[in-house]
This record gives sequence, C-alpha cells and structure tokens, in this order.
Amino acid sequence: MSSNDYRSEDEVLGKAYDAKLMRRLLGYIKPYKKYVIFAIFLNIVVAALGPVRPYLTKIAIDDYIANSDYNGLFIISLLLFGSLLLQAIIQYILTFFTQYLGQKTLYDLRTQIFNHIQKLSLKFFDKTPIGRIVTRATNDVEALGELFSSGIVMVFSDVFIIIWILGFMFFMDVQLSLVTLSVLPVLIYGTFLFKRKARESYRDVRLHLARLNSYMQEHITGMSIVKIFHKEKDELKKFSSINNDYRQANIKSILYYAIFYPAVELLSSIAVGLIIWYGGGEVLQSSLTNNGMTIGVLFAFIQYTEMFFRPIRDLSEKYNIMQTAMASSERIFKLLDNDTMIKNPANPVKFENIKGKIDFKNVWFAYNDEEYVLKDITFTINPGETVAIVGHTGAGKTSIINLLTRFYDVNKGEILVDGINIRQVRKEDLRKHISIVLQDVFLFSGDIKSNIDLYNDEIPLEKVKEAAKIVGADQFIERLPEKYDEEVKERGATLSVGQKQLISFARALAYDPQILILDEATSSVDTETEHLIQKAIEKLLVGRTAIVIAHRLSTIQNSDKIIVLHKGEIRETGNHQELLAKRGIYYKLYQLQYKDQEVAAS
Repeated sequence: MSSNDYRSEDEVLGKAYDAKLMRRLLGYIKPYKKYVIFAIFLNIVVAALGPVRPYLTKIAIDDYIANSDYNGLFIISLLLFGSLLLQAIIQYILTFFTQYLGQKTLYDLRTQIFNHIQKLSLKFFDKTPIGRIVTRATNDVEALGELFSSGIVMVFSDVFIIIWILGFMFFMDVQLSLVTLSVLPVLIYGTFLFKRKARESYRDVRLHLARLNSYMQEHITGMSIVKIFHKEKDELKKFSSINNDYRQANIKSILYYAIFYPAVELLSSIAVGLIIWYGGGEVLQSSLTNNGMTIGVLFAFIQYTEMFFRPIRDLSEKYNIMQTAMASSERIFKLLDNDTMIKNPANPVKFENIKGKIDFKNVWFAYNDEEYVLKDITFTINPGETVAIVGHTGAGKTSIINLLTRFYDVNKGEILVDGINIRQVRKEDLRKHISIVLQDVFLFSGDIKSNIDLYNDEIPLEKVKEAAKIVGADQFIERLPEKYDEEVKERGATLSVGQKQLISFARALAYDPQILILDEATSSVDTETEHLIQKAIEKLLVGRTAIVIAHRLSTIQNSDKIIVLHKGEIRETGNHQELLAKRGIYYKLYQLQYKDQEVAAS
C-alpha cells in the first residue's frame, strides 16, 4: 500500500455529527445504562445548585441586608455554603462515574478491536500497514475517551445549567431577561461561524499530521538506506517543510479559538453592561416609587449572565470532542466491519486422532485476483513421510504452507488431511495438529519458557524442558543466569539467530504436532547450529508427517520425496538420486550449490 493510500484514510474527516455512528457508539454504553441514568440525574441536581446561589444572594440582599436582619443573613449564608459543599460532593461523584463509564467503554472497545484483529486473515495484514492498525486500537480509541467520559453525559450538565438559569431569570424579571438575551443572536451566529472555521482547520491539522506520521514511519523504517546514501540533510529539509505545514495548520486552528473565546467574553460583558444600564435605571426609578426592581435582582442577574455564557463555551468544546470522535469512530468501525477472514464452517467435521496424510488436488491460488502463484498443484504425502519442496524464490513454496494451515483459502481445487477437506473443519482444530518453524523467528517479550509454551497451561515446565533438550536448546538455556525464566527482549534482540531458531524448534515440538512444517528453518543459522538442528530434526520427524522447504539442498537429501516447483507449477517429483538422474531443474539447483565445492575437493 502506498503512502498516499495510508494518508488518505487518516485525512478523511466525515460528518461533524453522524447519527448512524452515534447509535453504534451508544451501543457500547448500553451495558452501563444504569450508570448513565444516575449520572444524568446527578447532572440535573448539580446544574440546579449553581443557579440557586444567585437567587439566594438576591434574597440575602433584598430581604435581610436591606432590613438589617442578621439572623436571616446568617441562615442564608449557611444555605449558600451548604449549596457549595453539596455541589462539590455531587460533582466529585459525577466526575468519578463519568470517568468510570468512559474507561469501561474504552476497555470493551479495545478488547473488541483486538479480538477482531486476531480473526482477520493474513490477506488483511498484507495490505494494511501495522502502524495504522495500532493507531486504531490506541489513538482512535483514546479520542473516544472524552466523548464517553465528558461528552455524551456532561453535555446534559451544560444544557440543564442554561435551562435552570433561564428559568430563574424569567421567574424574577421577564423584561430584564429579554435585555440580557438580546446579545444571543450575535452569539449564535458567531458560534456557527466558529464551528465552520474550526472544522476546516481541524481537517487541515489532520491532513498535515497524517503526512507527518507517514513520512516519519517510512523514513525511520528505511533509515539504513538514508544513511548509506548520505541523504540525511535532504530528508531533514523535506521533514522540516512537512513539519512547518503542520505547525502552520495548528497556529491557524489556535487563531480561531483565540478569537472565539474572547468574543464570547466580550458579549458576556456587553450583556452585563446592558443589565447595569437597564436594570440600574429600573432600580433608581423603583427607589423613588418604592415599587419595582430591587438591587438583589440586579445583582443576581449579573451573576446569571456570567454563568450563562460559561456552558455555551463548554458546548463549543463538546462540539470539538464530537467532531474528533466522529472521525475516529468512522475509522474504528471501518476496521471492525472488515470481514477479510477465514471463516469456520457452519457444521464442522470432527478432526481428531489424525494420522497426517495430506492431499493437494488440482489446487489453484492467487493473492491478487487471478494472478495465480500456484497452478493446478496435485500431490500426496503419506503419514510419516518427509517431503521437501524446493524451487527458486517466488516459485510458490511458502504459498503451499499458507494454504495447508488455512492462512488463505484456495481459489480452486481442494486440500485434504486424512481424507477430510480442511475447509470442513474448524481452523483451531486443524492448526492444533500442525506446527511451523519459520525462517524469520518471532519471539515475544517475556521469558524463555513463555516463548516455548506460549502461556499454554496444558504444557508443564517438564515438557518445555524436554522439548528444549531434544532440539539442543537446553545447552545455551542452562547457561543463562535465569535459565528458562531469562527475560526475552522484543523480538529476541538479546539472542543470536541460532538461539532463536532453536527456541522456535522447541516451541514446535512442545505442542506435539502430527504435521511438522519447516520453512527455510535452517537458512539463517551457522554450520555448527545447522548440524545441531539436523540431529534434532531426525528425532522430531519420527512418526510425524513433515514438509520441509529449504534453499540448502543438503538439508533435504534424505527426504522420502522432493517436489520441485517452478513458477507455481510442479515440474519434477522424486527422491534426491532420481531427480539428479533427470538432469532437470533440481539438478541445476544442485550444481549451482555444490559444483564448485566438488571441483575444489577433487
């Protein structure tokens, strides 16, 4: 996949609000709806406690301060303090529950994503960069965190605060309320303008961030090429240009926020000024007639005005959270909706106590459309036989292994194990009887033991040690300070290629397979380690069906049968001596590897 394809998906912005996506997101909250209901109830209560205080202040000024009622003023002061204390307690509980809700939903979503990724076939991983998959399960999920914890539920708090404020304001004075809200049309227009501009800037930021990430990923991966051709300065110049574009996009985004929030504050100040101008006049007039607006009402309205614009600013923040969440959820659901997987049959056939007979019957296979890498492949491997598959790079050797293990499915033809079509059995049951040793050994972070048993509780330590002893891995393991508990770094960085290969052999043996596959298993080891492995292989193959893929023909000369592949077709079949006698492709391969040595020896 090209870097342009990689960027294109990350640059997709989608809708600021998508009802279909939101319904799917709400589905993750459904198991915790009792927490949501409780949080909404607390929101209603805490939203009311704030607007209550200005009203209590109005009572304190008009009823007690004006009348020099110290006892009443003391009581109202206690009520004010009590409302503050109660709001703090409820706010604490509310914050805890909303964050708890958010973390629970994120946990469920991450688990679902990882579980789904494990079900996808290798075809998906062939076409999808690892960085993108990791981003879906980490960054994009985290982007939904604010939506679940402070977006969906806390938006109710802002709405209820506005409703409570408007309720108290109109209850106390309708005319002054209308004066206060006279700036609202300007605020609404400014908010919609800000949302549009913020959305555009958000798109630019995402675009340039995607390009920055793509460039870094590509050039860190290819750092050896950059260094060998002395391109550090050129690449730094290109990176600086991309980095500058990203910085400018962020500055532009910040500019809109820098304008919007002071504008809201300005409108809030204008509203306060209108209240003082209109309400102050009404207070002065009422002081002459002893009837009308009071100082307490005027003071409360000033407080309400300052409170009114705060949730509006918060709602703008919720919009940004919503926009980010929609973009992230769209990418997450695109991954979850991907059904590129090898499916189990609806009514699987039992697959137990197999003997290991393998039949390929007229098998055709292509990774892409009809560009066939295997063409009409037919052969039989009897139980207990060792069959080697050889051929030039790209001949289709590894593809045969991928089909036998059902990492991919055949396009045409069928593969049988003990006479049963492997598409009629569960993948798990099939793979339980097969072990593979690959050329590029992958070790996980952990210890030696866990890399052999892969945390399988059914494999005791004694069996792990026995497997390691059979393949000769115990010789270096026992010399390690912690032996089988020795820490293994990422990808086995602290171990040699040969040591990693021996652990891989021990892993395969510990699972006691009926079918053993060795895919270039000795091509990366030194001669001494290869000799050690060859002795181990002789023990491994006893009573097992084995398929051996190798470039080194010395490792397969004793095979019961050798299959020679060329451009996806079987061109020769026979044992070592028979194939040499044919003087065909196998003979040429043998000559390339050993002719010079034989001449030198003679």
